[in-house]
Amino acid sequence: MLNSIKNCFNTEDFRKLAKRKLPFPVFHYIDGAADDEVTLRRNTQAFEEVDLIPNVLKGVENIDISTEIMGKKIDAPLFFSPTALQRLFHYEGELAVGKAAEKFNTFFGISSLATVSIKEIGNRFSCPKLFQLYIHKDKGLNESMIEKCKINNFDAIAITVDTIVGGNRERDLYTGFTSPPKLDLKSFLSFAFHPDWTLNYLFRKKFELPELQDFVQEGTNINISIGDYFSTMLDQSITWDSISDIKNKWGGHLCLKGIMSVEDAKKAIDVGATAIMVSNHGGRQLDGSRSPFDQLAEIVDAVGDKIDVICDGGIRRGTHVLKALSLGAKACSGGRMYLYALAGSGHKGVERAYSLIQDEIIRDMKLMGCRSLKELNRNNLRFR
Repeated sequence: MLNSIKNCFNTEDFRKLAKRKLPFPVFHYIDGAADDEVTLRRNTQAFEEVDLIPNVLKGVENIDISTEIMGKKIDAPLFFSPTALQRLFHYEGELAVGKAAEKFNTFFGISSLATVSIKEIGNRFSCPKLFQLYIHKDKGLNESMIEKCKINNFDAIAITVDTIVGGNRERDLYTGFTSPPKLDLKSFLSFAFHPDWTLNYLFRKKFELPELQDFVQEGTNINISIGDYFSTMLDQSITWDSISDIKNKWGGHLCLKGIMSVEDAKKAIDVGATAIMVSNHGGRQLDGSRSPFDQLAEIVDAVGDKIDVICDGGIRRGTHVLKALSLGAKACSGGRMYLYALAGSGHKGVERAYSLIQDEIIRDMKLMGCRSLKELNRNNLRFR
């Protein structure tokens, strides 16, 4: 039985620990996805249908796993994808993830629905920083977040483009999960039987969404599901012209998160994006959509020489990262890979989870006979 991070050696171990630590509505918010969760499962299964072909006797005592994305060199080709509501999972929230990103010199993404402010993140951390922008109906809110990113020296903005409405997250409907959490008969016992989480939530710093609360009450003072938040608060009229306008206001590196087709990848270049995250939102939006890894090759073939292509989603092992890079991705990112660990043990958990995958990348690079990421290519792969 898992009781501490010392007994966690992979993402599934951290998942089991998070399930023990969290009230069930909060755990299932992290763990769940849309409809029948077919896409959630496929995101990881897709990696298992490709085999690696190693080479030997390559002199791999010293290897380099660094890469450059969105104008920043990071020490490993894996970073923390932005995720919402992190202080619901552990009271340290985004600060825990930022500490890990700083330690490992990788990109740290925070959400528009972050529980720590852009200003505080900018003041505390010098690692590369990415802000995930949800385009709200309130244009003043959008402009406020962009301006704060400029003032606080964020390195890139990622516009999430696959949340035009909220996905049908049925687990949240069954559990009654909302932000902020609400007590009802179904969840009361679960909160009561997880006293550490409950006492931290009640008596530490008040839960809030600092970038939103001056503009909207939903999510901080008014309970709302994330699906309903997306469907009611986000701007469903946005077009490619909207992205161009934001690029002009921002002026820095722009990433589009949620690109899944060659057509859209080409349009991302046309509107001035410097990176795309091939992503289906962790299977939480359109169930039945393809996995990022399944789509990666055709997108890389079309635009990989013109824009940074990032594979986001389903990453559980170092070999998954190597397979994505062998297809031509510049880097990978993920959410659940560190959220389970955050829930389990705050920043120590996040650091251990990232360190384990980084160690896998280094070990597996040596086993592949590759001294740098540039040596990874499709000759290393065989599709079953």
